[in-house]
Amino acid sequence: MNLSEIRKKIQKHKNPTQAINLQRFFKTGKGEYGEGDIFYGIKVPVQRTIAKQFKDLSLDAVKSLILSKVHEERLIAAFILVDQFNRGDEKKKKNILYFYLKNRKGINNWDLVDLSAPKIIGAYLIDKEKDLLYKFARSKDLWEKRIAIISTQTFIRKYSFEDTLKISKILLNDKHDLIHKAVGWMLREVGNRDLQTEEEFLKKHYKLMPRTMLRYAIEKFPELKRKAYLKGII
Repeated sequence: MNLSEIRKKIQKHKNPTQAINLQRFFKTGKGEYGEGDIFYGIKVPVQRTIAKQFKDLSLDAVKSLILSKVHEERLIAAFILVDQFNRGDEKKKKNILYFYLKNRKGINNWDLVDLSAPKIIGAYLIDKEKDLLYKFARSKDLWEKRIAIISTQTFIRKYSFEDTLKISKILLNDKHDLIHKAVGWMLREVGNRDLQTEEEFLKKHYKLMPRTMLRYAIEKFPELKRKAYLKGII
């Protein structure tokens, strides 16, 4: 299995009509966060299937995909890296992590971040120092900031909330809607496991939160409590 073969397989599933819809959905217009991204119009389940078929693709070939101008090629590369990470020993996992970080400029849309960062960066750092995530949280790069907060999803699932809350605080005043949504989502994930911890954080910060962040964080609250937060009367 080589780069030429996987690209031929990808090409077979192109759907121009779907591609147009995806380019709108992922904001690829001038000045938008996905400006210039190219789509083939391939559905995610199909991309996952292709990734499984080429799960042992060399990292040299994966690099060509992850740095591609085509969105689906980058996402398939991310799926392959997640699979290789999951099957690898500690040395292999470390190699995949470093490869992912070195080529992270290809992880440049929210789906690419969300479907790979927790499963590679989050999974690797679960029992290690988290300095990298705090560095990314303070970055000027949109995707590094999203990687920082979304990677903590892995910690949340292990009932470890400290880093999610600290990084959420760093990103509290961020200006980008995609960060508002990501932080709110992760706070909601904390609340799904420990509502008291989420509410302790919210009561300290909810009046300063961007509206979208707050709405995402309280999405599953009972209606009366949700309205109280939105009105600022908690």
